[in-house]
Amino acid sequence: GRGGTIVLAGWGNNGNDCAWNVDTVLAGKRTGPKYRAVWGILMNIATFLLILTGVLLNGGAQLLLKAGTNATGVINIVPGQILTLLFSVATQPFIIAGIGCYVISVSVWIAALSRVDVSVAYPMLSIAYVFNAFAAWYLFGEALSPSRLAGIALIILGVLILYRS
Repeated sequence: GRGGTIVLAGWGNNGNDCAWNVDTVLAGKRTGPKYRAVWGILMNIATFLLILTGVLLNGGAQLLLKAGTNATGVINIVPGQILTLLFSVATQPFIIAGIGCYVISVSVWIAALSRVDVSVAYPMLSIAYVFNAFAAWYLFGEALSPSRLAGIALIILGVLILYRS
């Protein structure tokens, strides 16, 4: 098995520490309200981490795509040069990496959606805006005006309120 012990301070009989063997817990041999409460907390953390991973991969994909377009230059669609343009974009390493991040993020996102309502998960995508705003400022020199910072603060507040609901 996976071995190890989970120690929960004050969760045993009469408020004593309670130690559970990980194999016993994972085999479902522990039941009762305390077990369900702890398991629920662990699953909420795991679900949040799945959502956060999906969001950050999605945000990372955007940053990689931007780095790729910075490397290729402004994209102009000109008749007769479409194949050259497509080849240039399709072989750009940052763009390839960005598409790879999207593929992985979709897989992670599907796992997250299997655990939580889409009405909770989808708004969490706004975390990517917060991440990308600071990353774009740092990596690409994009502006972070006071109004953008205020918007970011509101997004963070909204995500926290939503997640606690």
